[in-house]
Amino acid sequence: MTQAPPLSPAARRLAMLRQELALRGLDGFLVPRADEHQGEYVPPRAMRLAWLTGFTGSAGLAAVLADKAALFVDGRYTLQAAAEVEAELYQLRHLVEEPPADWLRHALPAGARLGYDPWLHTPKGVDQLGEACRQAGAELVACDSNPLDAVWLDQPEPPLAPVVRQEPEHAGRGSAEKRAALAATLAEQGVDAVFLSAPESINWLLNIRGGDVDFTPFALGFALLGRDGQVELFMDPRKFSPLIRSHLAADFRLQPPDTLGEALEALKGRAVQLDPATAPAWVEQRLRAAGADVRAGADPCLLPKACKNPVELDGARQAHLRDGVALTRFLAWLHHAAPQGGLSELEVADRLEDFRSQNALYQGPSFPTIAGAGPNGAIVHYRASPASNRRLEPGQLFLLDSGGQYLDGTTDVTRTLAIGAAGAEERHRFTLVLKGHIALARARFPAGTTGSQLDVLARRALWAEGLDYDHGTGHGVGSYLSVHEGPQRISKSPSPQALLPGMVLSNEPGYYKAGAYGIRIENLLAVIALPPVGERDLLGFETLTLAPIDRTLVDPALLDREERDWLNGYHARLRATIGPLVDGETSDWLDWAAAAL
Repeated sequence: MTQAPPLSPAARRLAMLRQELALRGLDGFLVPRADEHQGEYVPPRAMRLAWLTGFTGSAGLAAVLADKAALFVDGRYTLQAAAEVEAELYQLRHLVEEPPADWLRHALPAGARLGYDPWLHTPKGVDQLGEACRQAGAELVACDSNPLDAVWLDQPEPPLAPVVRQEPEHAGRGSAEKRAALAATLAEQGVDAVFLSAPESINWLLNIRGGDVDFTPFALGFALLGRDGQVELFMDPRKFSPLIRSHLAADFRLQPPDTLGEALEALKGRAVQLDPATAPAWVEQRLRAAGADVRAGADPCLLPKACKNPVELDGARQAHLRDGVALTRFLAWLHHAAPQGGLSELEVADRLEDFRSQNALYQGPSFPTIAGAGPNGAIVHYRASPASNRRLEPGQLFLLDSGGQYLDGTTDVTRTLAIGAAGAEERHRFTLVLKGHIALARARFPAGTTGSQLDVLARRALWAEGLDYDHGTGHGVGSYLSVHEGPQRISKSPSPQALLPGMVLSNEPGYYKAGAYGIRIENLLAVIALPPVGERDLLGFETLTLAPIDRTLVDPALLDREERDWLNGYHARLRATIGPLVDGETSDWLDWAAAAL
């Protein structure tokens, strides 16, 4: 009698979760990538989706039923999910084109009880999932505790990184000034308090930073801001040194996290605002049970945080200048080293980190570096590992997407580089992507325009030849906060948020040929006011990123005069600003790399 082969770790974990669900009388459970703060980067304790399925991307959700399971990821992660997740365990679905609600409507049997952790879902999300369950004749059930946590026996403890101040010379505005402005708005709207759960909002409002998650300087916690400008901060007191407490004593009242429920119950009869798109459903449910007047409203920190003040904008320019020096030194090194052969993705990423770390204000990467050689570049959010690590070979394209966290700003830049001579197809499609990048960088648009209205500019050249890319064109960027921040964005998806002066966004069109190569060109832009013309107030973009674009991949015949002038002007700016700050050998290389077409 032959024995059945042992279960894989993913299969064993899935079986353990199903056993726990059966003990709780549940027919299924939802496992999102999110933590209690709906963050992109989460502490190890919250990496439930990766622990269960093996998928390590920054967005996704698993729906586990007794006899089937599905994993939902967006277009950035379709190739990655297929490589990381066992197909016999999970059906792979596109998060946007085949959303979880649609799958649940057909997969849930009548009478089923589908569990969810109300800390990990928003009120808006719960409404959508609840409607899908009702249409299937099933019930969505809030769990008192997370059943996955019950079977994850070596789950890490919550993070306890120290809290530090964001100094005034980098913040530009004091916490008291920010709180007073928001409190005045609350009073005008008849709101007694607003609940804040987004770490970037809390850290921005209180001018604090931390290290509770990788790549983003967050101190994780929750906050209640009253109409009097006072803040109750629910965060582990062990994160605060006596010195930091004394510095920040006037900015908030520090409370242990386990007292949040009592604080919410004390708001009975009060008007409390929360953002249904970002707050935990648990909080809304607790407020309603306490008899509070719960009012849906956007996080009031979003817009003032997104519209950088003059100090923050100047900090962003200085951070990008220092980052540009490091990138230029790195690119010069790579240009000489790559043709000799032997370089791997991981070695190149480590070398870039070495160059950045020589900057005094550098605090670390702003996200995991994407270093994709050849076919790995077609994986939009690829992350090299010892198992996937490829060498940079002549004739390949190399896609390098990286960024840095500096005390005065956050950077994010992508360059696609030819290792040796590139083929005609690669040069043609690179130039189409470049045309879209230039079109967006040169855009002039009336006040009130949204990013979704500009998105077509970046895609037009690709669309004309039947090509496209399955990700957004631009995301908001914080000021020594998250490299991905809203509410501003540039994408096909409708956005109600107009672009405003001071907002910082990425400009990153691309093209990806599965199994062959990827192309992306990314700079960061600041929205600026332009001199009035005609009848409308006009806005435009200031390009912040300073790094050469690979001229060897450009087909000049595909560029019109204005596009050629833009590229030549950008490269002239690099020679003037970066050239004097690098060594002579690097400066000579830059003169070549940034020469006019």
